[in-house]
Amino acid sequence: MSDPIPAARYGERLSAARTALRGRGAGALLVGVGPQLRWLTGYAATPLERLTVLILPADGAATLLVPRLERDPAGRAPASAAGLLTIETWGETDDPTLAVAGALPRGADRGRLLLSDHLWALHVLRLQARFPSATFGLATEALRELRAVKDAEEIALLRAAGAAADRVMDAITAGRLVGRPEAEVAHEIRERLIDEGHDEADFAIVGSGPNSSSPHHEASDRVIGSGEALVLDLGGVRAGYCSDTTRTAWVTGGDPALAPTPEFRALYEVLQRAQAAAIAAVRPGVPCEGIDAAARTIISDAGWGAQFIHRTGHGIGLEVHEEPYIVAGNAEPLRVGHAFSIEPGIYLEGRYGARIEDIVVCAADGADALNRTSRDLRVVRGT
Repeated sequence: MSDPIPAARYGERLSAARTALRGRGAGALLVGVGPQLRWLTGYAATPLERLTVLILPADGAATLLVPRLERDPAGRAPASAAGLLTIETWGETDDPTLAVAGALPRGADRGRLLLSDHLWALHVLRLQARFPSATFGLATEALRELRAVKDAEEIALLRAAGAAADRVMDAITAGRLVGRPEAEVAHEIRERLIDEGHDEADFAIVGSGPNSSSPHHEASDRVIGSGEALVLDLGGVRAGYCSDTTRTAWVTGGDPALAPTPEFRALYEVLQRAQAAAIAAVRPGVPCEGIDAAARTIISDAGWGAQFIHRTGHGIGLEVHEEPYIVAGNAEPLRVGHAFSIEPGIYLEGRYGARIEDIVVCAADGADALNRTSRDLRVVRGT
């Protein structure tokens, strides 16, 4: 499968990262296996105890250092194939930190080096021993703003992943639920995500009855019954970019007497207004904490503030959780291209809970919601 990101885009990203390094007084980025390496080069490398690292000086050519046995896949990475970097290899008995030293510009080993956030401690300690005069920081310093603002290709990939997740959500809530263990439904969700084009099905939260009050409930052998709430949170990775959506259902089993209780309907109505208010608040320049406040104020005013126990959202892209975070205390202003979740929830411990989650992109005129399924409470037969 060809990379959906144009090769020229990796050149732009490498150039922007160099500019960011210079602006922060850092001599080089040392980026190991993980999303930062994939964003800069398109190389989805396998994490190993053998060191793979992109050496990107603030001034100078980029080098991708890989174990010799990884030479071929590294050479097929988009940035490699486009000639945007040089590949160097090291053998089984070599010390790869010597090769890192050789690829750094003169004097960089005594300045600031920014290491990728996902670099194993095993590699970090060896690099620190190799460069005792250097000071170390996180690559996020240089890359966070660059990665947080998605370009048109990234938004298209997020939109496609979201649409696929929407189809899975609709199929699951339209199907049989009553009498099935949560884990069995979670397995079906994962299978459907793959069938809908996902490469990975990362999570399938199926919280029924009292389990719906646990935001990160692990699907269990509890059997889904009639007359209870059901929270479904699902997502994975499609063409490198993540999906993540949550909907809440009430399962009746076809019995009108087991319809949602008045209290649950009231709770859900507040939650729906809170999520809608947060989406309506999205526009360039609004601080991230302002989006959180838009949802939280409505829930708190209704008396359920203590039952909204997590942030309103998180950024999404190559990682399901990344910058920017939609949380109190984050005064960072939204920018066009920021992609993030809006997912308020209300949880009555031991009884039931509800959550509504959409991925949105901040556009020039407001929020562009990538999830399009109904946000209404899904009252379903489940039989």
